[in-house]
Amino acid sequence: MTDNDPVPNSKKTTVITAPDRRRELLATAAEVFAAEGYNATTVRRIADEAGLLAGSLYYHFDSKESMLDEILSTFLDELWAGYDAVLAAGLGPRETIEALVTESFREIDRHRPAVAIYQRESRHLTGRPRFAYLAASQRKFETVWLGTLERGVAEHVFRADLDIRLTYRFVRDTVWVAASWYRPGGAHSPEEIARQYLSMVLDGIAVRA
Repeated sequence: MTDNDPVPNSKKTTVITAPDRRRELLATAAEVFAAEGYNATTVRRIADEAGLLAGSLYYHFDSKESMLDEILSTFLDELWAGYDAVLAAGLGPRETIEALVTESFREIDRHRPAVAIYQRESRHLTGRPRFAYLAASQRKFETVWLGTLERGVAEHVFRADLDIRLTYRFVRDTVWVAASWYRPGGAHSPEEIARQYLSMVLDGIAVRA
């Protein structure tokens, strides 16, 4: 056998790096938090689901709160990267709403458990200094959506009699509630769901010809 000959009966192995393992553990924790609630979830429960001893989890994270923080901040960072790209594109108000809704459904596809956690836990978490960014993100979110709707009314793209705040709440709630039923890999892509959703919503608020 030479140095270049294959080793008999050798098997390829997949090396799981520390960052990969960390992402896997966060994904597991997110699923458990979303299903059982943050307060009801113990470190032992997450470790059991991940196939680890509870103490082994502390090799990657110093606390359950750290895991939650990383899950939520990662989701919001990606959401705002997508939103900021939409806002920088200089689109008209209708096109901006379309793009924001589409980006929202893409984020639900990427981070469905995180969205569910955000909806369930953010009200209770905003009082903690570590999670102050949740309230700041919510204020920014409201400013973006209300501003776009107001611009649409001012430019005669949306009806003059539109109740801006009520419309914002309707669009916000009906988009993000999709996290309760959406499952990645289903019959419809996030973009197709967004298209169907927008066809229903915008026909109700666009200026009638």
